[in-house]
Amino acid sequence: MSARKPAALCHRILLLLPALAVAGGCSMVDLTKGGEGVRLAAPGEVAACTGLGRTTATVVHEVAAIPRHPDAVQENVNVTARNSAASMGGDTIVPVAPLADGKQTFEVYRCMRR
Repeated sequence: MSARKPAALCHRILLLLPALAVAGGCSMVDLTKGGEGVRLAAPGEVAACTGLGRTTATVVHEVAAIPRHPDAVQENVNVTARNSAASMGGDTIVPVAPLADGKQTFEVYRCMRR
C-alpha cells in the first residue's frame, strides 16, 4: 500500500502542472480607467515633461514556487505602474531600474497639459 501513495501523489502533481503553467502566463492585474491614459516611455521622451515622483510596482513572479513567464510578469508590473501613475496625476512612466523578482521602479511624469 505504501507504493501506491507515491504514485497517487505523482498523479496529482501531474494534474496540477498544466493548471500552474496556465496561471503563470495569465494576466493577474487589471488596467484601471485612469491607467489606460498612462503610457510607457523612454527617458529621452520626457525632457519637456513635469516629474511627479516615483512608484515601485510589485507583482507575483512565482506561482507555487514555479516562476511565471518573464513577459507576463513585465506586463503585470507595467499595468500596476500605469495604474499607480494615474493615481498620482501622471500620464507617462519611465522605468528607472530593471525588473527583479516581480518588482520595478518607475519615474512618473505629466507630459500632456490638462
